[in-house]
Amino acid sequence: MTTDQIILFTLFAAVFGMLLWGRFRYDLVAFAALMVAVVLGVVDSKDAFAGFGHPATLVVALVLIVSAGLTRSGAVLLITRTLVDASRSLGGHITLMGVIGGVLSAFMNNVAALALLMPVDIQTARKAGRSPGLSLMPLSFATILGGMATLIGTPPNIIIASIRQESLGAPFRMFDFAPVGGIAAAAGLAFVALIGWRFIPQRENNVLGPEDLSPYLAELTIPEGNAQIGKRLAELQDAAEKADVAMLGVIRDGKRRYGQSRNLPLRAGDALVLEATPDALDEFRS
Repeated sequence: MTTDQIILFTLFAAVFGMLLWGRFRYDLVAFAALMVAVVLGVVDSKDAFAGFGHPATLVVALVLIVSAGLTRSGAVLLITRTLVDASRSLGGHITLMGVIGGVLSAFMNNVAALALLMPVDIQTARKAGRSPGLSLMPLSFATILGGMATLIGTPPNIIIASIRQESLGAPFRMFDFAPVGGIAAAAGLAFVALIGWRFIPQRENNVLGPEDLSPYLAELTIPEGNAQIGKRLAELQDAAEKADVAMLGVIRDGKRRYGQSRNLPLRAGDALVLEATPDALDEFRS
């Protein structure tokens, strides 16, 4: 083994150790390892940042932008709130959430898809009176499986497509992974929904209650041009109930209006006084 190889393997071991320790942010650990490799001469300085210009890196960055757009638009929460029902059986709930998670992760980042669906899943579990762990673990598997079905579903597919283009002159297309990845995802989801969740350990006293979610008071300001301007506060009640948000009143011109605010037409600059958990507040805002 050469000196450069020894240095590189030592750096790899140090990086894995730091990631397992969790004391420092993973991006700082990776960047520090790159700088050490450059200083020690095992990575040429002219190639140190070449990866940031690789097409695969740019595609992953664009996928993250799409994911952020779907998150901020509230489109995903609207879909899940329409379809998810707390009265549904656990197997049916896992199947539905798994399908939604798998489809989302096929077109956006897997972690972002999971982060979007976790609050909905936890809230549904709380309303159904069951442990969220019984459905969260299958949901995490579903978002991983769904990413295998398309080109942009997971970064390894993008990297493989780039290598194929360099070697053969043509990359994989968007759904070239579907015949294999789609079948594997469907089979995995079927196993998780029908059989796999039964192997998840069930522990006592692990059902989330209101005291675990720490609701707090917040003010949500209505900006200029918002679609809610002109509506009465009572018209937002259904959306607030679905998001598990309590509307306490309106602040207008620095004055709090509580009991008389339900039929008050909303204006730009009004602040809605809400009581909600962070996830519920973000859902209602979207």
